[in-house]
Amino acid sequence: MVPTDFSENSFNALKYGVNLFAGEECTFYILHTYTPALYNAEFMAYSNLSLDEIYRIRVNKSLSQVVSRIQKEVPDARHSYKKIGCFALLQDEIKNQVTEKGIDMVIMGTQGMTGAAQILFGTQTIYAIKEAICPILAIPAHGEFYKPSNLLFATDFEPDVTMDHLKVIKDIARIHKSTIHILHVVKDPSSHDDQEKNKNSLAEFFANSNHEFHLVRSETVAEGIINFQKENYPDVLMMVRHKHSFFENLFFRPVVDKVGFHLSTPFMVIPVLKSLNKIRQ
Repeated sequence: MVPTDFSENSFNALKYGVNLFAGEECTFYILHTYTPALYNAEFMAYSNLSLDEIYRIRVNKSLSQVVSRIQKEVPDARHSYKKIGCFALLQDEIKNQVTEKGIDMVIMGTQGMTGAAQILFGTQTIYAIKEAICPILAIPAHGEFYKPSNLLFATDFEPDVTMDHLKVIKDIARIHKSTIHILHVVKDPSSHDDQEKNKNSLAEFFANSNHEFHLVRSETVAEGIINFQKENYPDVLMMVRHKHSFFENLFFRPVVDKVGFHLSTPFMVIPVLKSLNKIRQ
């Protein structure tokens, strides 16, 4: 599912997603929500339609234009598109649609219509990530699609990561024959021994995928990831999100100069769901 505000940024996210799953049988749900609070009284006086009907007609027309454009720019016979326009709050509707339709991934732009370069994540993207119940792929504004040959999976070898969480990484690696770089950042390498069991579980899970493990020593996780990206240029950064984990401190703070590299790197967040089973083949 790809939320859209009909901006170029949101279309760019859709285009990235369509290219990411090129040749794969896939249904793309294009979602637009609206909550009109004000309207032109003079315009309404000459209309027999309700405000909701007017918005619904306009939104459906705009969604149809988005579908026509993406089919023209990135034609793929194995892709189908469905439009969703509704009077609702975006984050509430994302959750509803993910649950109702069994959405596998939400793909969205990192910025809103302003496209301000100094904004790391738009407000809607932050809310989507924090409340995610399926993987969220955030696409930087104006970023072009490049075949994701190298995937960077930054992890602290969390013990509750499951096959269901990591399947999306394996699937993308399969489609694009990508190498999965599994990065663990530590202050003290000696503490790494405690994580060996969980590392072995990951190695078993990715046994049939091209993967490499990297252990980086750094004072902070952010610095470790930044330095690794500067040296290795991964095409997508991926993380599992745990509440009250290093993820929270890493991304939800106003330090753009330290984590601004995300503006040019597609970023996937995979939420942990307690009900899922442990890693298994």
